[in-house]
Amino acid sequence: MLNYYDPRKDAFSRDLGTPARLSEQQVALTIDGLEISVPEGTSVMRAAALAGITIPKLCATDNLEAFGSCRLCAVQIEGRRGYPASCTTPVAEGMAVTTQNGKLAKLRRNIMELYISDHPLDCLTCPANGDCELQDMAGAVGLREVRYGFEGANHLDAPTDDSNPYFSFDASKCIVCSRCVRACEEVQGTFALTIDGRGFDSKVAAGQDQDFMDSECVSCGACVQACPTSTLMEKSVIDQGVPEHSVVTTCAYCGVGCSFKAEMKGDQLVRMVPYKGGDANHGHSCVKGRFAFGYATHKDRIKTPMIRDSINEPWREVSWEEAIQFSARRLKETQARYGRESIGGITSSRCTNEETYLVQKLIRAAFGNNNTDTCARVCHSPTGFGLKTTLGESAGTQTFDSVMKADTILVIGANPTDAHPVFGSQMRRRLRQGATLIVADPRRIDLLKTPHGGRMLHLPLRPGTNVALINSLAHVVVSEGLEDQAFIGARCESGAYQAWRGFILEERNSPEALESVTGVPAAKVREAARAYAEVHNGAIYYGLGVTEHSQGSTMVMGIANLAMATGNIGREGVGVNPLRGQNNVQGSCDMGSFPHELPGYQHVADPAVRDRFEAVWKVKIDDEPGLRIPNMFDSAIAGTFKALYVQGEDIAQSDPNTQHVQAALTSLDCLIVQDIFLNETAKYAHVLLPGSTFLEKNGTFTNAERRINRVRKVMPPVAGKEDWEVTQDLANALGYPMNYSHPSEIMDEIALLTPTFTGVSYTKLEEHGSIQWPCNESHPDGTPTMHEVDFPIGKGHFAVTEYVPTEERTTRRFPLLLTTGRILSQYNVGAQTRRTANSQWHDEDVLEIHPSDAELRGIRDGDWLGVSSRVGHTVLRCRISDRMQPGVVYTTFHHPGSGANVITTDSSDWATNCPEYKVTAVQVEKVSQPSQWQQNFQDFDRRQKDYLENASADEPAPMGK
Repeated sequence: MLNYYDPRKDAFSRDLGTPARLSEQQVALTIDGLEISVPEGTSVMRAAALAGITIPKLCATDNLEAFGSCRLCAVQIEGRRGYPASCTTPVAEGMAVTTQNGKLAKLRRNIMELYISDHPLDCLTCPANGDCELQDMAGAVGLREVRYGFEGANHLDAPTDDSNPYFSFDASKCIVCSRCVRACEEVQGTFALTIDGRGFDSKVAAGQDQDFMDSECVSCGACVQACPTSTLMEKSVIDQGVPEHSVVTTCAYCGVGCSFKAEMKGDQLVRMVPYKGGDANHGHSCVKGRFAFGYATHKDRIKTPMIRDSINEPWREVSWEEAIQFSARRLKETQARYGRESIGGITSSRCTNEETYLVQKLIRAAFGNNNTDTCARVCHSPTGFGLKTTLGESAGTQTFDSVMKADTILVIGANPTDAHPVFGSQMRRRLRQGATLIVADPRRIDLLKTPHGGRMLHLPLRPGTNVALINSLAHVVVSEGLEDQAFIGARCESGAYQAWRGFILEERNSPEALESVTGVPAAKVREAARAYAEVHNGAIYYGLGVTEHSQGSTMVMGIANLAMATGNIGREGVGVNPLRGQNNVQGSCDMGSFPHELPGYQHVADPAVRDRFEAVWKVKIDDEPGLRIPNMFDSAIAGTFKALYVQGEDIAQSDPNTQHVQAALTSLDCLIVQDIFLNETAKYAHVLLPGSTFLEKNGTFTNAERRINRVRKVMPPVAGKEDWEVTQDLANALGYPMNYSHPSEIMDEIALLTPTFTGVSYTKLEEHGSIQWPCNESHPDGTPTMHEVDFPIGKGHFAVTEYVPTEERTTRRFPLLLTTGRILSQYNVGAQTRRTANSQWHDEDVLEIHPSDAELRGIRDGDWLGVSSRVGHTVLRCRISDRMQPGVVYTTFHHPGSGANVITTDSSDWATNCPEYKVTAVQVEKVSQPSQWQQNFQDFDRRQKDYLENASADEPAPMGK
């Protein structure tokens, strides 16, 4: 007898969430005479598949709940009448199933004949030819001819909806199997599709029978992937044909780290299909990862290195060798004139672990200093500091799948459905199952619109008052006796806990005392605290709305305090979970990108740590921490910091107080920019080295759940080199030897020197698919859930979290508070997504303002608004929205011409210098023309586009300042 005991190893069962529903009780049955044993609750179809027996199907698919509408999967069961659908029939002890005989074959052919009779007879010219389940099933059941057609099939003349830029909807080919509708509901959770009408008049409709583009469809691609015909089909497949082969790799957008099959025809990428074996996404995707890959082959790609002696001169296209030698010479000359500390580098959260590791190694070993920093510091460095202080490790505690066991989900300063949409969809599934949702955010996010089975609470706090809110929540927990004393006694430092408890119980931390500070009614705070503390599993998820504050580190510690006080650490369904914004934020931190830490968060001042690295790197390492990015800028303006190497980061657009950044970059004698496009930072560069996209390289990314995923090369780099090869060439030109032949060798060195990575290798990643660090002797297969038994620091440390109001406060001159965030269709500074059709959804950044604030100023929807802060002025189009609370305005930062960071200040977190992007005091007023900064930007942008369209190798580029 075949025995199938662990369905969790099977992608089908995992995607359905079946393990949570299946019993460990085994059921024995026979299928086509084969005796098997499967868990109670398994469907007959699934049991047959486990036994290697295929049953024809159309409406069933491996990531949707069974539906039983097509009847093609009918079987015979001994002792039962009729032909039940195997997808919806559960197994039973002693059941005898027949999946194939003459009667079943005839029944299935008749069913298929009905489908085909109502379907266009253009299989030979259909773009899905060879990739169509309807066609496959017709062959599987032996259908050779169709005896009749349905004359009233009006849908055969239905027009094709081409409104979506990425896929078309050809209603004439629709068999109304409902798979697309169910995918939209069950997988994505958007409910944008419905079945309209009855009988032969039934059809799939988007929204209120709208075009896809005008409906609530978010273009995640779940419907396209679920469609068994060519009704919903990628336009790239229609244009290029069905792919021939594929490579599994990892998405380079947000920190979810979705796995994709890059499907190819020859050397051309046709489509990206979410990989069902991906442990982070389980076969789901969003519009960015699924469709917005065209930037990789965009005409704006930099394909040849460029240099110039001064930013007032035109660019010259040169060979790789000349560009590297020019860069090395300028760096050496700078150090010879200004000293060893006068140069530094910035790593990227978009590059691989191996590339990031190599850049910080270049700086420490070849530059001879610790002047390395990363864009991750301007978003999540408070996470590292706060969690290291309280829990002992600088990372989130759970897997994404853990949310499916949470009873209450507390989301603070994050917008998962826009910024982390695949995980947002998973969170929505749990909410529909009955979990309680608490959202602490100044803005009403889309997650609050989720159809749900549990409670939903919105705490619309004022920007900058996070710590006051977390303290008031903790006050309720402690004062009402909702603490988990057993957990605290066994797992936490007693002295630190008692000090924190005494502080939290002070009346000044009560919800009533802080109501006037946070703006959240005390009764709501108490309700939320109870909803989190009284359930078995409470999980906290937070984003940049927590970290990008002057008290970002304090708030992270406050979140950890609350989790420890309620015992919500160390098992599935709980935890402290930072949602990382970019694809490798976690990895860039892990790889030693900060000026005070070597890879693995090992401090440069520790002699034992330096000894290990020096033995392998064969060079002395400076024991003093280097400069952070803000220190680099200040020192550049002061004249002591003179050269900078920036890989994969556009600091001129992404860092706060743009004028200050521009002044610093203009002060440099040598700026080396390595990127895939000529970005805003490159305006001030002396060297532009072509970068490579994730499709053009090998390596690994580490996502927000500490999951290390392989990145596999799909196509050769357009400029001939992967990013790590460029860094290696520069090191060699500077006289420090690097001789890696493949990124796997770099990972071997990382594993040798980084305690949490000692068990990681490409061989193990190929075997496991992915691994969550720590992966070492204690955890040879990785660590899905952190802190199950103890903390890396022994016992959890409660930190006192005094609320200190931000210095960025409203005044009569600046009476509004500006906060910022992301939108679904765009990514970060927009360099990739703006060069795709995603711009059809969001072609400019706008300013959201509450109706009352708009009325007070005589503002109408669509007006141009001048937005002024104490450091700058920009102009944005108005969008009147009640998602904001009065006194608060909101914008995104995806378009460089918007100048969002022209007005954000250089206020920052007290511990890490993470900028306070989320709180800027501003005034808005109607204007009729762009700001001076925007006019200057537009002038440069026009000249840049002219060059990109007309320049040749022997014609210098007019890119001077």
